[in-house]
Amino acid sequence: MYKLSLFIVALAMFTSCGKKEKSTEDFSNVGTTEKTADVSTYDPNRGLGKFTTVELGAKIDEKMVAEGGKIESVKCSACHKLTEEKLVGPGWKGVMSRHKPEWIMNFITNPDPMIDKDPKLQALLEICLVRMPNQALNDTDARNLLEFMRKNDGVK
Repeated sequence: MYKLSLFIVALAMFTSCGKKEKSTEDFSNVGTTEKTADVSTYDPNRGLGKFTTVELGAKIDEKMVAEGGKIESVKCSACHKLTEEKLVGPGWKGVMSRHKPEWIMNFITNPDPMIDKDPKLQALLEICLVRMPNQALNDTDARNLLEFMRKNDGVK
């Protein structure tokens, strides 16, 4: 049985390592702290994306919070805790006091360009070592998630 298991593992490894084309990407500066992103056109209050203003209601919308909680449990909880504690990514506690709603909405719907431009996100990437993936959130899902974050922070 041991030999059969070993054979299966070896076969799987061999077949997964098929012919690969030579990469032309340059990884020589990976891990350096030098920032080459052009931040002159980057708005640190709004970020990059289509959200220029996000209106928050006077009171937290519990229906939106419930929907946002569903999204958080499926798409976010593997990497983020609701406390200040870092998991893979930073904890969410206090995010509403650190960033404007427009910035959060633009980041969760458009993470790659913002990571490439935002010096604070680049510094955070050096700590977390993993880029936030694009979760393909639509505008409604992103807004519900924002409301969930708002409630998590106790923001009125």
